[in-house]
Amino acid sequence: MVYNETVKEQEQGSHRRGAVSDMSGKTAVLSVLVAAYNEESTIGEVLRRVLDLGPLLKEVIVVDDGSTDGTAQVVARVAEGDKRVQLVRLGTNQGKTAAIRHALANATGEIVIIQDADLEYDPAEIPGVVEPILAGQADVVYGSRFLVRRASRMLYYHHFLGNRFITFLSNLLTNRNWTDIETCYKAFRTDVIKPLRLSSSGFGMEAEITVMVCKTRARTYEVPISYYGRTYEEGKKTSARDGLMAILYILYYSLFAPLTAEGRAYIAHVNAFLDRRAT
Repeated sequence: MVYNETVKEQEQGSHRRGAVSDMSGKTAVLSVLVAAYNEESTIGEVLRRVLDLGPLLKEVIVVDDGSTDGTAQVVARVAEGDKRVQLVRLGTNQGKTAAIRHALANATGEIVIIQDADLEYDPAEIPGVVEPILAGQADVVYGSRFLVRRASRMLYYHHFLGNRFITFLSNLLTNRNWTDIETCYKAFRTDVIKPLRLSSSGFGMEAEITVMVCKTRARTYEVPISYYGRTYEEGKKTSARDGLMAILYILYYSLFAPLTAEGRAYIAHVNAFLDRRAT
């Protein structure tokens, strides 16, 4: 596995904070968080692939975000046969950020990763995404669609440009060199992400999480993943409005949120956790 270290501190960081023990020998450490909205046709297969992760997996928390189809029923049937699957149902559609906020509140694993309910991202690649955390080299890992390892479906060029601009703006304000902040696959030590009280909406969590994590001393990595994108006809849900909101969120969480009492408390909490791990 080749890592793209977004903070050039693999050696400097380990000396500055001390060596952090790895989790490579542990089992049942991973919580997979899934936000689902009208994904009846794919959620069953997604769960099957996640459950195939084996001893690494502790739990799968699916938040049904007010679906009007049979998504919740499919998840409930899978949960009956495997107690690692938990279903949380929201009465109305509140957006991905709200769904993940509910999932995080229920997560108990030492590592969490976000998984979409469609098949754009293959759960078989999750072990590769969390590997730097398991090895004690990272606290946060993103799976980048632009460091292609196997395959990437060619779709909307305007989306590609929008993603590149959003990532560029985030990098400019956080001084990191991410290639893909809008990726679904984001993995964290639970104590790095759970204290963050997500306050954005819709798909705003991608920008909010990225910027706020970069305000801490967490070691951030990227690994290459495959991407099997969907067309709008196949169920893709992001829009140009989501891109515009991402820009606003990046500006807000870069320039203002860290100055608030809640923002300062989050940064201090995570840095204290990282310091304790290093001792």
